[in-house]
Amino acid sequence: MVDIMTEDPLDAAVDNDPRVGLRAVRSLRELAERLEVLHVTRARELGMSWQEIADALDVSRQAVHKKHGKSKHV
Repeated sequence: MVDIMTEDPLDAAVDNDPRVGLRAVRSLRELAERLEVLHVTRARELGMSWQEIADALDVSRQAVHKKHGKSKHV
């Protein structure tokens, strides 16, 4: 697995070996998912509405609520 904390993710993403690049994509996707959970949780703790969060993520209110509404994190 590409460790994006120790390896430059851009270098890994454009590596000539597609296995390295694909692992970098996976790592970045996982990081983005964790960041989304973190920030949606914080937004809800601060009283932001599902619509405000959806607008910031450029998705529908229904999509963000479906994904995070019943989460133990929110």
